[in-house]
Amino acid sequence: METYAAVVLAGGAARRMGGVDKAALPIGGRSMRDRVLAAVGDAAPRVLVGPGDGVPDGVRVTREDPPGGGPVAAMAAGLALLDPDTTLVALLAADLPLLTRAAIGDLLTHLAAAETPALAAPADSPASPAPADSPGSAVPADSPGWVAPADSPASAVPADSPASAAPADSRSGPRAGAVLAPEPVDGVCFVDADGRRQSLCGVWRVDALRTALAGLAADRGGSLAGASVRALTARLVVREVPWAGDGPPPWFDCDTDEDVRRAEEWVR
Repeated sequence: METYAAVVLAGGAARRMGGVDKAALPIGGRSMRDRVLAAVGDAAPRVLVGPGDGVPDGVRVTREDPPGGGPVAAMAAGLALLDPDTTLVALLAADLPLLTRAAIGDLLTHLAAAETPALAAPADSPASPAPADSPGSAVPADSPGWVAPADSPASAVPADSPASAAPADSRSGPRAGAVLAPEPVDGVCFVDADGRRQSLCGVWRVDALRTALAGLAADRGGSLAGASVRALTARLVVREVPWAGDGPPPWFDCDTDEDVRRAEEWVR
């Protein structure tokens, strides 16, 4: 698994639950906050943004500015505590008691796959060359459509030859086996069955996040207090990942007492 850091956001007001310290509520005998921190136990460093009472050893603690300034301000505070060479970070709400290390691994895999170059014209694609035993493949060597094998002397076309490159307006497309540049992706996050993006259950590229935060702060007169997560992610290229693993959805967050009861049932 690729090296990554984790920032856990635990400073929410929990207004729908009477203002309790929601992240400290136990699920299956363990606080939601500690469950999330355990799911990213292999991250380095782990940063908690919020109250730090009883935090496990080795976890860095900070607060957003101002305290209660919202998740985007908390993200900025958490990123400020990362090591300078950190390239990937899991951004997680602290009220995800069903999050697992396997789910984090799934996100990391999807982000890595998004940066893997693709090959053009797979073998079963209509654009792929005809099989060697296909009648259409028997092109005479002196035919204009003949292409010399890569190890053939005839394949060494001078760089200034008209045949050395396809015309700019060529419609032939990429040749079979050509490497296509990957689409740049700034992060991945889970999406629920209703298509709602779970942005605080995702993995992101640190440089892209910092650039987006700086741009958003500039547009807001220098402050991120009260900024929405949606406004931040609108500045990023995001790939959504449906959960296909076993067990309950790792993005399930506890915003109400009923949510807490459901999570308790799942962990039994």
